[in-house]
Amino acid sequence: MLQILSNRTYRHLFAAQLIALIGTGLATVALGLLAFELAGPDAGVVLGTALAIKMIAFVVVAPVAAALAERLPRRPMLVCLDLVRAAVVLLLPFVTEVWQVYVLIFLLQSASAGFTPAFQATIPDVLPEEKDYTRALSLSRLAYDLESLVSPILAAALLTVVSFHSLFAGTVVGFLASAALVVSVTLPNPQASAHRSIYERTTRGLRIYLATPRLQGLLAVSMAVAASGAMVIVNTVVIVQGEFGLTQESTAMALAAYGGGSMVAALVLPGILDRIQDRSIMLAGIALLAVGLVSGTMVQGLDSLLPLWFVLGLGYSVAQTPAGRLLRRSSRPEDRPALFAAQFALSHACWLITYPLAGWLGVTVGLSQTFVIMAGIATIALAAALSMWPTSDPDVVGHDHHGLAEDDPHWDEGGHRQGRRHAHRFVIDNLHLEWPRER
Repeated sequence: MLQILSNRTYRHLFAAQLIALIGTGLATVALGLLAFELAGPDAGVVLGTALAIKMIAFVVVAPVAAALAERLPRRPMLVCLDLVRAAVVLLLPFVTEVWQVYVLIFLLQSASAGFTPAFQATIPDVLPEEKDYTRALSLSRLAYDLESLVSPILAAALLTVVSFHSLFAGTVVGFLASAALVVSVTLPNPQASAHRSIYERTTRGLRIYLATPRLQGLLAVSMAVAASGAMVIVNTVVIVQGEFGLTQESTAMALAAYGGGSMVAALVLPGILDRIQDRSIMLAGIALLAVGLVSGTMVQGLDSLLPLWFVLGLGYSVAQTPAGRLLRRSSRPEDRPALFAAQFALSHACWLITYPLAGWLGVTVGLSQTFVIMAGIATIALAAALSMWPTSDPDVVGHDHHGLAEDDPHWDEGGHRQGRRHAHRFVIDNLHLEWPRER
């Protein structure tokens, strides 16, 4: 897996991602503690609302930002967005009212909604080989997991000597370091595409996504991931400090256990994905999440919460890591930024539902019932994925072109032409507006 770090451009991008993520992880821990300081027992509601605002920014801003990114040089765009994020986080330690948290979170995440899809869409261009890209996805997942593991541990250590407000400074440093690393490399700019209106560029990724069966299944996977992840992120501080009466350090330990499970999965997945289909791996991850959430009703203390959070982290990574492979398989290079932005927006629309739901249910019906409801959502998502995502999912698909001229150069793509029908690697584009039905 680490061999791909010999590519200097990817090595710098990966380092930028890792440093920024650790800083963001410190801010995530600090945000939960800030919510508890401002709202006490209602911290779950405040944190759930703040994270819902984050999701609104992602859902609304990401497709528009991706449309603009088709015309903008990637390096200046990524650097400017890193600097904006650093400036906003710099203000978070001075927050004294809940509404101020909401405003700053919206500004911060609007910048992230522009940064993340552009960053993700750059990696396939830097690493064009499928094997290298698969390892980059696992390494990227590992970076997220290192953040989940290292950030809470680092936060717990820092909290012994400084106020949690000081944790936000780590995020500022992370974003500035990320910007410096992006500046240090030359990035490929978006491939030229046909001139399209801003509306068409904004909606193109969504149309490709929703017309592709494997991506319909990915959307169901995203809902299951969001149901389990929201339960962990929103209610960990409530369970540990509210229900168990433990310390901030114990909250950090629980989040670290979640990150540890996800890290283990990321380390072993590359070898498994070489032998087993993405569909089987991802659906197994959803099933693990559903079972884990049901088990949450039996948690009595930190000694039982830590292994459960480890299992949920494991299922999260198993279900989520191969997503980039599906997006790459399902698009042409020029459509990749739009499709990554669509995944970013739609997956976060799932979080927009589950974040406030996890917080509100935890306060109104209790944590045990919340575990059951979230498990139900994950189970329904599993059934939907099984239904929408065909078991047989080849890249090369036979299809008809009844309205295509006989001398159109597209007929030369692929082979096995029979009359008005031929076969090639199939993706949704201007010549292929619908997925072929099985014959």
